Amino acid sequence: MAVLVTGGAGYIGSHMVLALVDAGEEVVVLDNLSTGFRWAVHPRAHFYQGDVGDTGLVGNLIRQYGIDSVVHFAGSIIVPESVENPLKYYLNNTAKSRDLIEACVQSSVKHFIFSSTAAVYGMPETSPVTEDMDLKPISPYGTSKLMTEWMLRDTAAAHDLLYVALRYFNVAGADPGGRSGQSTRNATHLIKIACQTALGQREQMGIFGTDYNTPDGTGVRDYIHVTDLIAAHMAALQYLRGGGASLAANCGYGHGFSVREVIDTVEEVSGRPVNAVEEPRRAGDPAALVANSDMLKQHLRWTPRFDDLKQIVRHALAWEEALPEKTR
Repeated sequence: MAVLVTGGAGYIGSHMVLALVDAGEEVVVLDNLSTGFRWAVHPRAHFYQGDVGDTGLVGNLIRQYGIDSVVHFAGSIIVPESVENPLKYYLNNTAKSRDLIEACVQSSVKHFIFSSTAAVYGMPETSPVTEDMDLKPISPYGTSKLMTEWMLRDTAAAHDLLYVALRYFNVAGADPGGRSGQSTRNATHLIKIACQTALGQREQMGIFGTDYNTPDGTGVRDYIHVTDLIAAHMAALQYLRGGGASLAANCGYGHGFSVREVIDTVEEVSGRPVNAVEEPRRAGDPAALVANSDMLKQHLRWTPRFDDLKQIVRHALAWEEALPEKTR
C-alpha cells in the first residue's frame, strides 16, 4: 500500500517524503507548487502537480496506487495574511480539506494524518498547553485548521476512517543530511529569518514586542526540529496502522526560548552579528506558547532526538548557505 503526501514539495511535507522513502514506503506526492518546489521532492516518489481539492484527481491516485494512508500538509500558513484574506484560508485550508476527506472516504482510505497547529488554542491562559484546553483560535488561519479537525472528528465517527491531528508549535531546522529545508520565499519563521540576517541575506530583522511578562521581555516559543516533527508523523502512521484510535496531539519539546535567546544562539553558532531592531508587539501574539507533549510520547511512543537549540540553528544555517545553489 502507498502513502499520499499532499504538499509534499513544501518545507515539512518534503521531509515527510524523505522519511517515508527512507523507510521503504511507496510515496505519492500531490502539490500545486504554489509555495513548494519540484526539486525538493525525493526522486523515488511519484510526483503529481495538482490541487488537493480536485476530488477526481485524488480519487484516481488513490485507486492507481492503492493508497491506504494520507498525510495532509497542503495549505496556507501565514497568520497575518489570513487576517487580511480570510476567504483564501477558508478555501485552501478548510474547503479543500473537506473535498480531500470526501475523496478519501469514497475510496476507502483508512488512515489520515493532518498537519494542524497550536493556533487552534488562540491565546491560552497557561503554559505548557495541553490538548484538553479550550480551543479558541483568534485568526482565520487557526480557525480554518480547527474546522478541519472537526471535520475529521465527525467523519471518523460516521465512516471507517481513523486520523491523527498533530498540532505543531514552532517548526525549525532542516534535514541533518542537507537534503531539504525551509525554502519558501519571504518565510516568517524566526530562526530562518535570524539565520538569513546573520548571513547577510537580510539587512535586519524585527523583535516584535520587548515588554512581555517573560524573563527578558520577548516572546517565548517552543521550537521543534523538523526531523523530530516528522518522526511524530511516522509514529502516527504506525499507530494508526496498528489500530490506534483517532486523536489530536501537540508537537513540541515542552520548553521554550525567547526571541533574544534565539538571536543570541544564531550569533554564537554563526559567529556573526544579527542586526535586530525592536518593534511594537503584533496583535495576537501570546507572551509564551509551549507544548505539553505527553500525549504524543505516551500514545505514539515518540522520542525526540534533536532537542537542542544550537543543533537546530546549525542545521538551519547550513541549509540557508546551500539554498542559493538549489534555487538557481
